[in-house]
Amino acid sequence: MTLKAIQLGPVELADPVILAPMSGVTDMPFRRLVKKSGASLVVSEMIASQAMIRQTRKSMKMSTNCAEEYPMAVQLAGCEPEVMAEAAKLNADRGAALIDINMGCPVKKVVNGWAGSALMRDEGHAGRILEAVVRAVTLPVTLKMRTGWDDNSRNAPRLARIAEDAGIVMITVHGRTRCQLYKGRADWKFIRTIKEAVSIPVIGNGDLTSLDEARERLGESGADGVMIGRATCGRPWFIQQVAQFLKTGIRLPDPPLAHQLMMLLEHYGAILSHYGEETGVRIARKHVGWYSKGLSGSTQFRDRINRLSSGARVTNEIRAFYEPLIERVAA
Repeated sequence: MTLKAIQLGPVELADPVILAPMSGVTDMPFRRLVKKSGASLVVSEMIASQAMIRQTRKSMKMSTNCAEEYPMAVQLAGCEPEVMAEAAKLNADRGAALIDINMGCPVKKVVNGWAGSALMRDEGHAGRILEAVVRAVTLPVTLKMRTGWDDNSRNAPRLARIAEDAGIVMITVHGRTRCQLYKGRADWKFIRTIKEAVSIPVIGNGDLTSLDEARERLGESGADGVMIGRATCGRPWFIQQVAQFLKTGIRLPDPPLAHQLMMLLEHYGAILSHYGEETGVRIARKHVGWYSKGLSGSTQFRDRINRLSSGARVTNEIRAFYEPLIERVAA
């Protein structure tokens, strides 16, 4: 099965391999780098709609977008139709290309507030939220959900039909129930039942870590595209590799180590610029760890940078770690 372009109103996804929203990861510096590396669509971290309306500084930073990210979807979470609608309007005014509604987050503090995947337990209320958001904006509105709350209530096909009737233009399904959290395996065969229930595009999500897995799961589900999250951490180029493989069968190699160093330094500088040095140095540590994972001496390297609070000193350590490895490869 090969990829075909998806048209969502004025937005075309030429190669529908999408960056998943990940809390604490898919901020503007990371989204911009993944977009630059070839992703058709990137999605913001989940934003609480109530916080967006209050326009807290943190929520505004989470959704900040720029021309280099276009098209970018802003993902909203909440449980009140009027609040979700108002948050969608705010993001439309601020330049979002799409609005994505979160009905898949399994985190306790989200579901305890009857948002995220908790909404799958009340299809009528979920439908009212979907209708309110669609009516509030002229932008395409998409939905992300799970297969259901638990194994006894895998109601995603019904909710998908409700979403299509409400005007949702695309659905992404993470192939687990809420009660599975991130344990076990994503059920891509069940995603096929959702694809067969609606006529709008369906995107599959969950456990895609290799090119072969992406091809197998796409065929297994009949989905129109895939969404990839954790496998992009430290590999912002992975989405382009998947898109190229699904479209042509060509396996693009990882970038040379020298190019990976350039990307890491660009990403690191963007994080410091976005958050300021004190906060940026702390936030960047996990990213530096992901980029360097598996390289010779990476454990000791991570230990060193995790003790540093100066961006300049971390940058020097990054160069000092990578450059001998690059020279060794060249030799």
